[in-house]
Parts: sequence; structure tokens; C-alpha cells
Amino acid sequence: MAVIARRRFLLGAAAVSWSAAFRARAAAAAQLVVVGAGFAGSGCALALKRRLPGARVRLIESRSRYYTCPMSNEALVGMRNLASLRIARGHLAAAGVEYLDAEVAAIDVVRREVRLEGKGTLGYDRLVVAPGIRFLGSALQGYDAYAAQSMPHAWEAGVQTQQLAQDLAALGNGATVAISVPQGLMRCPPGPYERASLFAWYLSRRRRRCKVLIFDANNHFPRQSEFVQAWSELYPGMIEWIAPQDGGAVTGVDARRGRLFTSSGTHRVALANLIPPQAPGSIAAATGLSTGHGWCPVDPTTFASESHANVHVIGDACIAGAMPKSASAAASQAAQCAAAIAAALTDREPPAADLTSVCFSRLGPERALAIHGRFTVSAGALVSTPATTAASEDSDPASAAAWYRSIRSECFAD
Repeated sequence: MAVIARRRFLLGAAAVSWSAAFRARAAAAAQLVVVGAGFAGSGCALALKRRLPGARVRLIESRSRYYTCPMSNEALVGMRNLASLRIARGHLAAAGVEYLDAEVAAIDVVRREVRLEGKGTLGYDRLVVAPGIRFLGSALQGYDAYAAQSMPHAWEAGVQTQQLAQDLAALGNGATVAISVPQGLMRCPPGPYERASLFAWYLSRRRRRCKVLIFDANNHFPRQSEFVQAWSELYPGMIEWIAPQDGGAVTGVDARRGRLFTSSGTHRVALANLIPPQAPGSIAAATGLSTGHGWCPVDPTTFASESHANVHVIGDACIAGAMPKSASAAASQAAQCAAAIAAALTDREPPAADLTSVCFSRLGPERALAIHGRFTVSAGALVSTPATTAASEDSDPASAAAWYRSIRSECFAD
């Protein structure tokens, strides 16, 4: 009996060993496709290749030129040039990631295929979708193609960044600038208030008697007391925040006459920076990854889609609980998602979620704010945990510059 038992044990151990080896070989040969090459998608592709060196990782992006949104507010006021925000893709190949400059026509989640416009079809074992955002300008009365051009949002860096910078530079003395902030979830929540700070800095050095009005559809904003205090110290009487109850929510525009409409009446301004409401990139909706409220529900530990198997959604498009929609949050999600995929392909449990984010906001040449966050899973959702930051990081723009260099390297190998 002892001999039989030993044989059974050895056979069982051999089976386990063979199964583990089979899974390891399967993971090494995995076909992994990532749609969207911003901070989330590119960062995830690089992390997947590091964790699964033998897997084939293909990264799809339709924008031939990509400029980062982080630091783009600085480009608006001449603190840096737009070229410094451009990402080079050549470093991805050196890291083993195949970069495809292509448009995704459709995703077939049943056949596990991604169909490209004019460039064939890619099969996948796991798919990561990081589509970023799209703008819902139709939610505003009068917002048409002319309004989009003459009231640029510049909430995706590139051509509109140049346009808004030119419009700002063309203003005269006594000009009123309006920044319209949409209600609800949006990319980079502190961004409009950083932009208002830098607009005020720029105009205070070059023009006289200018005003910056923030028309806000939200009742409060990140680090509100710190922003307001800084404005009173640096730009007294120049920046005015208008809450929803005071007519802060812009409901319509007349771009040809330079007018904004709110519940408090009609406002004529010299320059309107109109940031439209936002939703996930169109491929998310077309694939059925988003729900009725517009964003994509995911498992908070693995970022696996709740709508389709073998698909993960990361970055601005996903529902990530308390996490902001920011580049640093996207990078953290990318690393967690890659670790979860590698674990799944080798039949292991995914690591516990321990995610971070940091948002830097420039107040002027010598001052900045930093918003740090740490997140874990509780009751099936990502929630904030206490996070601390050194006081120097709340006043030193050098920390923001160092962070930017680091996250470019992490997410783009740039």
C-alpha cells in the first residue's frame, strides 16, 4: 500500500509540475494587444513585456503625434514649448513592444479579435483598452465646429494648445478670460484651476486690468482652500471662481459674439476656454465596455471589464472609485493591470491593489501644489487611504518637473 501511495503522490506531483510548466509556456507565448498609447496603454504594454518577456505585446494608436496633457498648461503661457511635450515612440521597440500606427475599426470580443482600418485583424489572448476620453460638446447649446475652434478647450495637448496660447497672447488690456469647467467626472480635476493661476500670472506680467473668471458647474474643487489662498496672495482681485448657484454652470454659447450663457445671464468675454463634458473614447462605447452613465465598470483589483471576458479597461475611461482621472493614476493602474494579467496567465492570484496618484498644479514660476493619493480595495471599490506628502512638495515646482521626467520614462521609455 505504501508503494502505491508513493506512486500516486509522484504521479500527482508530476502532473502538477507538468501543468505549471504548460501554463508557463502558454503565458510566454501569449498574444497581448493594447488599444490606446497614452500613459495608461503605453505604460501597460511596457509593464506586460517586462513581466512576460516571451509574450507578443502589440500597442495600437491612431495619433501619429502625441503630446502629453501633463505640463501642457505651462506651454500655454510660455513656461515650456509644445515640442517638449511630444512623445517619441521609437523607444518602445527597444523595449520589445510592437507599436502599430493604426485606427481600430472594431473589437470582436467573442472571436477575440481587433480589426484595424485597412491593416488586417489581430487576435488576442488578453486585450487592454485604454481609449482615453471623448468630448460631449453637444451637451452645450450652440457648441458647434466654429465654437470648438474659437473657444478651444486644449484638454488634449496639441493643435488646440497652440491655438489657445495664440489667443491668450493676442489679448489686450482690460480683457476678461473665462474658463468653463464641466460638471462631473473629467480628466485632471485640478487642471482648470492650475490653468487659471497660470493665465493670471501671464496676464499680470504683460497686460493691465485683466480678469480670469472660472465658470464652474461643480460645488467645490480639489485643494480649493489652498488655491484660493494662493490666488489672494499672488493675483489679488484677478481670479474669480463662480459656483453653480451663482451662475457657474455654462449651458450655452454664442461663439461668434463671444458670449456664454448661464443661469445668471449672458456673459461677454474676450477669450473663452470652454472645456466640454467628457466620456470614454468612442471604441469603449462601440464595444459595449461602458454603461448607461458613460464610463466603464471594471474589477478594482485586476481592471478586468465587467462587460466582457479577457478584456481590461484602464486609464481615464474606467470607473476607478476614488482615483482621479490623471496620468499618474493611469500609470498606477497600468502596472496593476499588467501584474494581474501575468498572474492570470500563470494561474496565480492577482496582487492586492495598492495604487497611487499625484497631481501637481503650478501656481506660478516659484510655487506649486501637490495632491497625493493612495488607494486600496474595500467593499469591492477603490477607496482612498491616508497619504502624506512633504511640505516642500507643496511649494517646489522642481518636484513637478522631476515627476514628469520619471513618468515619461516609466510609461513611454522616453
